[in-house]
Formats: sequence, C-alpha cells, structure tokens
Amino acid sequence: MQRPNKGKTPRRPGPRKAANMDKDPVGVYCRIRPLGAEDEECCVEMISSSTIQLHPPDGLKANRNGEYKETQYSFKKVFGINTTQMELFEDVAKPLIEDLIHCKNGLLFTYGVTGSGKTFTMTGSPGEGGLLPRSLDMLFNSIGPFQAKRFVFKPDDKNGMEIQGQVDALLERQKRDSQHSVPKTPSSRQKAEPEFADMISSEEACKSENVDEDCCYSVFVSYIEIYNNYIYDLLEDAPFDPIRPKPPQSKILREDQNHNMYVAGCTEVEVKSTEEAFEVFWKGQKKRRIANTELNRESSRSHSVFTVKLAQAPLDADGDHILQDKNQVNVSQLCLVDLAGSERTSRTRAEGSRLREAGNINQSLMTLRTCMEVLRENQMCGTNKMVPYRDSKVTHLFKNYFDGEGKVRMIVCVNPKADDYDETMLVMRFAEMTQEVEVARPVDRPICGLAAGRRHRNRAFRDELPRRLDEQGGPSNADDAALLNQLIESLPAMPRCELVDPADDQTLPRLIEVLERRHRVRQMMTEQFNKTASTLKSMLQQFDSQINAKETFLHDQRSKLSEKEKVISSQKMELERLEKKSKTLEYKVDILQKTTDMYEQDKRSLQNELETREQRLHRELLERKRMEQRMQGMVTDSKLKWEKECERRVNAKQLEMQNKLWVKDEKLKQLKAIVTESSSSSCGGGSGFPLERPEKPERPSRERDHNMGHKRSASPSPLQKALPVHPMHRRSHSAGGEKWVDHKPASNLDLDTVMQPIIPNAIKVSTPNEKVLSKCQKYVLRHQELASDGEIETKLIKGDVFKTRGGGQAVQFTDIETLTQEYATASSRKRRSGSVEGAAHMEDIENRAPVASTSSNLGFQKRRKP
Repeated sequence: MQRPNKGKTPRRPGPRKAANMDKDPVGVYCRIRPLGAEDEECCVEMISSSTIQLHPPDGLKANRNGEYKETQYSFKKVFGINTTQMELFEDVAKPLIEDLIHCKNGLLFTYGVTGSGKTFTMTGSPGEGGLLPRSLDMLFNSIGPFQAKRFVFKPDDKNGMEIQGQVDALLERQKRDSQHSVPKTPSSRQKAEPEFADMISSEEACKSENVDEDCCYSVFVSYIEIYNNYIYDLLEDAPFDPIRPKPPQSKILREDQNHNMYVAGCTEVEVKSTEEAFEVFWKGQKKRRIANTELNRESSRSHSVFTVKLAQAPLDADGDHILQDKNQVNVSQLCLVDLAGSERTSRTRAEGSRLREAGNINQSLMTLRTCMEVLRENQMCGTNKMVPYRDSKVTHLFKNYFDGEGKVRMIVCVNPKADDYDETMLVMRFAEMTQEVEVARPVDRPICGLAAGRRHRNRAFRDELPRRLDEQGGPSNADDAALLNQLIESLPAMPRCELVDPADDQTLPRLIEVLERRHRVRQMMTEQFNKTASTLKSMLQQFDSQINAKETFLHDQRSKLSEKEKVISSQKMELERLEKKSKTLEYKVDILQKTTDMYEQDKRSLQNELETREQRLHRELLERKRMEQRMQGMVTDSKLKWEKECERRVNAKQLEMQNKLWVKDEKLKQLKAIVTESSSSSCGGGSGFPLERPEKPERPSRERDHNMGHKRSASPSPLQKALPVHPMHRRSHSAGGEKWVDHKPASNLDLDTVMQPIIPNAIKVSTPNEKVLSKCQKYVLRHQELASDGEIETKLIKGDVFKTRGGGQAVQFTDIETLTQEYATASSRKRRSGSVEGAAHMEDIENRAPVASTSSNLGFQKRRKP
C-alpha cells in the first residue's frame, strides 16, 4: 500500500518591497543646548550652519601622537543655542506633517546623552512648545473643517481601519456617552488646562494649504513606552486594586498583512482637537518612568513613542457621505520618539534598578547603532547581511521604516560641557554614520476615480438652491422640515368647521372655498417645483456632460502619464542598476587600491629590513674579522708569554736545585773540615804547625746558569726579533723631549728611597682621561705589588699614545722597568747566601726588562672610547 504524501507547509510570503526605488538619506540635524553656567568649559563650537567642531577639554589626555585632536562633523543643519522651538519645527517637523496629510509615513526621534535636552526638544515647556504639540496643532488646524464624526472610522485591532455607517457611528456615540465610568474627553469648546493653552501662542499657529477637501479625516493617537526592553501601554485604563495592586501588563509586537510592525492590543484614542490630544498625551506622560540621577534631575528611564495615526477616505459622488469601501481608506502615521539618553554608570553612580535600567538603555541604543551599520554596509557594498532588528524592541518596532518607505529624521541633542566630551564623541560618530543610510522615498497615494471638488460643488449647490428659490418667490430655506412648515403657513387658514345645524349653508361653502384656494396654491407650487426641477435637471445634465468630457480627458492624460511613468521607471531601474554596478566597481577599486598600498608598504618595509640586515651582517663580518685578528694576536702573545714563563720557571727551578745542592756540599765540607780538624788536633796538636784550610767551593753563578739555560734551549728565542736596546741607555727613554702622562694610582705608597723615577715634562694624574692623553705622546704607569720575598716591588709600565680611527686615544705598551728594595736586617745565612744571588737577580731583572717589554708590544693595547 502506497503511503500518501504529506502536504507541505506553505511558504510565508516575504516582506513587501517598496514600489518606489528612489531613496533618500536619513535627515540628521544637530541641536546644541546652552551651558548650565557661564564659567563652565565648552567643548563644542558651531562653525557654520551645517558643521560643528569638537575641542578636547584641557584635562583630557593626549591621543596616541601626543597631540590634541580637534574633529569636525557635518549635518543637514545645525541649530545653535539661540534657536527657538518654532524655527526647529519649521525645518524638521513641518514637512513630516505635510507628508502625513498626503498619506506618507514619517519617523522623528531625538538622540543624545542624558541631560542633553531631548525631552525639552520633543515636548517643550509652557510658552515654548516642543515638536509634539506643534505637530498636533498644525495637523488639526489643517484638517479641522474636514473631520469625520466620531466612530465613523474604527480600528480593527490589526493595524487597519474600518468604516462604519452613520447609524452605527451614532449608536457608538450614544453608547460612549451613556457610560459614566469612562471619563469623557473635553471638547474643543471647553477651556483647556493653562499649561496646555500656554504651550503655543496664536501667532505661532500654522496650517497646511494643500489639503484634499474631498476626503474626511480622523486622528487616532497612541502612547507607549519601552522599559527594560518591554513594551507598556501608557493609555491603558487598568482597574486599580488598592489591596493587591497588579503591575502593568507588557504588550507584544505583531506583523500585519502588509508586513508592518505594530503593538498588539495598544489603546488608540480618537481625538478631535489639539487640546484633546494634549490631554491624552499628558495622561500617558504621568505614567512614564522618570527618575533622578547624578547627571539629570528628571532622567527618562524608558524610550517613549507617541504615534499619530491619520485615517482618511474620499467622499461619494454627491459629496455628502464617505464611501463605504475599506479599500479606499488610507492610513498614514507619524511616530514621535523620545529615546532615553545613553549614560555611564561610573558618572551617574547608578545602583540596583537604576543600574539595570541604564544597562538596558545602553543595550538598545547599541542595537540601534549596529542596525544602522549593517544597513549602511548592505547599501554601500551591495551585501545582503541580516539586520539584527529583533535584538531590541526599539529597532523591531521601526523595522518597516528602514526596510519599507517613509521619511526618517533624527535630531542629535548635544550638551557642550566638557564633562560629556567622550559620550558626545560617540554620539557624533553614530550621527555621521546614520547620514549614510538611505530609506525608500514614500510614494504618492492612488488618485480616486471620482471627480475632484465634490465637497465644494455640494456646498455651492446648497448655497445656490435657497437663493434661486428666493428669486422665484419660493421658500428660501433648503431644509425639508422648515420648508414644509413655511409652506403650510403660507396656505390660507382653515375656517372653523363646527356644524351645529344640519341646514347650515354657510360653513360648508366657506370651507369649500378655502380648500379650493389651497388647491390652487398647491397647483401653483407644484408647477413652480416642476419647473425648478426641470431647470435643475438640465443643469445637472450639463454638469454631467462636462464631467464626462473632463473624465475622458483625464483618462487620456492618465494613460499617457502611465506610459511616461513606465518609461521613467524603466530608465530609473536601469540608472539604479548602473549606479549600483558603479558603486560595486568603486568599492572593488578601493579595495584593490588599499591592497596595493598595503603590499607597497609591506614591500618598502621588507626592503628596509633587508637593507638593515645586510648592513648588520656586513658589520658582523667586519667585527668577526677584527675579532679573529685580535684573537690571533692574543693567542700569539699568550703563547710567547707562556713559553717565556715556562723557560723562566725551569731555569729558576734548576738554580734552586743547584743552590740546595751547593748548600748541602758546603755543609758536608764544613762537617768534614770540622771532623778533620778535630782529628788532626787530637793526633798532632803538639807539633805547632797549623793545618791548611781547604779552599771554599765556589757557588754556581746565576748568570752562568742563565747563559747555560740559553745554550740548552733547542729553539732560538723569539725575543731576538725585538729592536736592540743598549743596557747603558735604558733609562734614557724618559729623558727625551716627548710629553709624558705620569699615571700614579692613588693606592700607591710613597717609598723613601734614594732612587726615585723622575720624568721631566710630564703630566701627573691619578686617573687618565682622553683630554690628557690627547696632549701627550708617551705614557707610564706606576704599579706596585708585593714580591715573593715580602718586599714592595715597583714597576714602571711605559707605552706610546696614538689616535684611533674613531677619533679616540689608545696606548700601546712598549717597556717595563722594575725597581726593588731590600733591607740589610736579614739573617747572616740569608745575607751570605743571597748577596751574590741578589745581585745576580737584580742584574737578571735589569737585563730581562727589555725582553718583557718587547713581548708586550705584540698587540696588547689599552684603548679608550672616543
């Protein structure tokens, strides 16, 4: 058995596209409020009628470049501190009221930080009415004579309007008047409250001249607030329970059949005058949430939306009644929005519920900013990103204004004090971005098929009929009841018809005569009426022929106009396609240019880095070569030094062993001599001949050992390569005409010796420096150290001073002189054994000093930084 297929859920139709492809940017205006005190610091300056400049305050930190940056922002128009409410209304709100009368939607909202004057701009104060009361006043001044009676238009609770007949409307009015529980709104004849009456003066009243007189109008107002991202109806009459008060119920958003968003279950009040609309507004204003903060004494804690909805329908062909056709009803609305101000909790010091309110306010404003950014990106770049309208009730409610059609105006309110500089900067950036968003231009309403001027012709006919009747001697009143009474009164009076006697022959003839006269008058009136009716019928036929001719002409003109509109629309579509393509190409060119610039910058940076690394590598190679040469010199010096040291140690060890061996031999000889002398004295002591003492053995000489050591060396000493120095003139190095630097450290001790190093033409310093070295050619360092025998040994280390390539001074050591001092208080054995050894040692040092100096000039230099 084959299973039946399930029916698919029908796809929901997409949002309605605007029929008109023309778009206008969002109109952004700026209003600067006056400073609270004259001595306050100002950070906003009005440069021209469309430009302002922001100055960072004195206490603000510098930007990244270390400079204070001044920024300029442009608007459609800038209103200074001396701008009146009337001037602001003329430029911003008046065009929206004229569009509202012509069936076009509009959205006007104020935006800014807390305490910048948004509520004052929208509502105003006594004597200085804001945009809202002036808009209502202009609307009722324009449509006042053409308003329909109450309850002729009735909301259908689905964001639409229904038309009721005269009888149903009358019943609705009687039902409303009979309900005493519902307070009756005051009519325009009653005296309004003083604060409302003083809002707008009679001199400032204005009206629109282009009002269609062939339509009937009705105005409906609603007032809601969005608090903590919940929608509440401020005009809802909830029953008050003093025992268990209930919180107000929030409303939900729905979408109508035209995909427009509306608040379901919202109260819509029909008003017939400005005063009545004011009272309804004030009723909701009292319920709005307002709190005191550190920055604003009356801070709005919610976004308020006051909606003015205008319903209009054409009159019938006679111009007497409204057409009972729902499709002919046009509904337009204007939303006046007072957004709550953005604020920083660090400045307002909000806590608890105030902190939560501030967070929700800032979150909704952030969502509005995000939606604007995505809209601008989609329009400029041709992308199709999803706009996050549903993230906030504010953006979700006004979704159809940005996706559909209508005029959108924004007033940026600015507080010029320096404390609000950071918040004002963010507001300016948002306003600058909003100006780049485009909204579809509203289209004109469809033209009704009936002839224009119906109301005027009906009024003219009613005025002309009594005049014609008056000229022809008939009744001059067109009213049926009054005309009937007048006709009855114009007839001959009826006589008394009391018959007492059957033979009375006077009453009946008199009655017959009166009735005959009345009959003749009636015939005359009937003839006059038929004549007037025929005249009127001919006039109506003439009017109908003229109207038909005009309708035929209008039909031809409309057909031509439709053809022209089709051509224009096709050309506009082609033009928009080319503009969109041009924008896309420009965007791609910009991206490619930015990419090219980025690649060029990367190329330059890489080239600079490559050059820097090549230079660094070259320097490292040169440094490595210099280091290799220096290390080779140091290795050679170290090698020669250790060879000499090893040779010296070997010679010293050999000499020490020889001395020890000689001492032992000497002791053995002395012991032998003592033994021999004692034995000879005991054996031949009486002979009287003294025995000859053997000769003292000669101690080996150090110089001989030294010469023998040189003879034993297998390889020739490299010291012979140095310049020959005559030992007789060794101390003449310091007696020349050169200038010397005598470096004597402060730690040296003064020795009271006869031989002192005296250097003429010398500069004595304890610490050498570049200035002293630049004045001399020679250098000598006095160095003291403790010798192996515990005596102080002084060394004179000499060198040549020369200039380096870098402009500094360097010293190359060339010679070492050693001065020693010995005391004669040593033991006899030491003095006897060291007398020759000391002289030999001194001679060895004097002879080896030039050798040591020769080994020191093979590359060891003392350098100073230039």
